[in-house]
Amino acid sequence: MKNFYRKTELGRIGERLAAEYLVKQGIQILEQNWRHRHKEIDIIGQDERFLIIAEVKARADIFLEAPGEMVDKTKQNYLIRAADAYIQQRGIDKEVRFDLLIIVFEDGDLQRYHLEHIPDAFLPEP
Repeated sequence: MKNFYRKTELGRIGERLAAEYLVKQGIQILEQNWRHRHKEIDIIGQDERFLIIAEVKARADIFLEAPGEMVDKTKQNYLIRAADAYIQQRGIDKEVRFDLLIIVFEDGDLQRYHLEHIPDAFLPEP
């Protein structure tokens, strides 16, 4: 159970750090952990041009996954459907961008971390 708690704690802290980073980049945070049925979007934000759907991945140490493996096709489709629901509910008329934010905590230390932001991490297929 301790590992589950640790992973949950890392996720919460990672999402907070990602939101703070996005705000510093001029992105207005509209929602965090937004849910529609069983779907959840970590962060929804906007700038002048885009509605930004951000997936956050937090890791306790160096990881071997490539960014593309972190958000596989199943997860991409899940995020696309959730984003569509959000857009319909709110009547949003902006171009959508799907971003990935990766936070790696050095040696599991929650005070020392590296954050990588990948805008347009994936594009919805037509």
